[in-house]
Amino acid sequence: MSEIKVEIPKLTAFSPGAGCGCKISPKDLDTILKSEITYAKNPNLLVGNDKKDDAAVFDIGGGKAIISTTDFFTPIVDDPYDFGRIASVNAISDIYAMGGKPLMAIAILGWPVDKLPLDAAQKVLEGARKVCDEAGISLAGGHSIEIGDPVFGLAVTGIIDTEKVKQNSGATAGCSLFLTKPLGIGIMATAEKQKKITDEDRTEIVRLMSTLNKVGEQLSNFSSVKSITDVTGFGLIGHLLEICEASNLNAVVEFDKVPKIKNLDKYIELKTFPGGLFKNFNSYGHKVHEITKMQRNVLCDAQTSGGLLVAVAPEGVEEVVNYMKNINHEFNYIGKLTEQTDKTKLIQVI
Repeated sequence: MSEIKVEIPKLTAFSPGAGCGCKISPKDLDTILKSEITYAKNPNLLVGNDKKDDAAVFDIGGGKAIISTTDFFTPIVDDPYDFGRIASVNAISDIYAMGGKPLMAIAILGWPVDKLPLDAAQKVLEGARKVCDEAGISLAGGHSIEIGDPVFGLAVTGIIDTEKVKQNSGATAGCSLFLTKPLGIGIMATAEKQKKITDEDRTEIVRLMSTLNKVGEQLSNFSSVKSITDVTGFGLIGHLLEICEASNLNAVVEFDKVPKIKNLDKYIELKTFPGGLFKNFNSYGHKVHEITKMQRNVLCDAQTSGGLLVAVAPEGVEEVVNYMKNINHEFNYIGKLTEQTDKTKLIQVI
């Protein structure tokens, strides 16, 4: 009798919102985080959640601070090993977005053991170990639960000199804005879920999502770098708004200078839009001057493991740009921060 082969379900079949696209919308998150009670703040807590920064920062004395963050999501690709890599790169990115150095990571795993094989979960963890090794840290432990849909991510601890912490509130008028990875991951990952993506384009988005934002640690050494954040589930405009609101600034984005992943226009024509794109725009579109549908599709696309958005003061632009060229790292100028002349419409796209 011949062996009956059982087809293993694709991981993305368990993703109502793949990757960072499954994040709760910015508008709904504001409601969840609202508190009617004011609690005493520990004086050593340098960065909490009041300015929507990427991670918490705690002063441990001696000019040093600990950075703490967590991030997890549902599958954005079907390959378990790649899922583990991407989720881990995305979580560690929060440490780099504060300008810090990661120290160790703890895994967070939810797995439907009755729907997906355990060896697939093992491959997810193997992908995570690989990324942690690339970051120079250990996957030191973790916690797992049995759950209806697979989720994976990390809780990550990092360290930084207190004077080098890069907060959303640190940006200043006149800063130039730079982006270290192109946009379009959400749209193209949705194309994969809909089986419309080419092998070449799938390989490219996996490469981008699996690339660590290590350069954030080096950028913290420049005093002219005033703010760093990573571009993930809220899209470029969503994370730029966090900087504008925290620093009381406006921003101008030059759309033609915003880098896009090769062949993105093809998938925009196919309308492979993630739900997170529309959730994003519906949450914060009222804070942005009128934009075209094309601009909305690119700038509000929910990124997973996207690049760093970096604000550099005028006096340091040449030095920082030259540094990034010397290490052969992508660093795209996309606009400027300006004095706040409009408190309702914070971003203009030209």
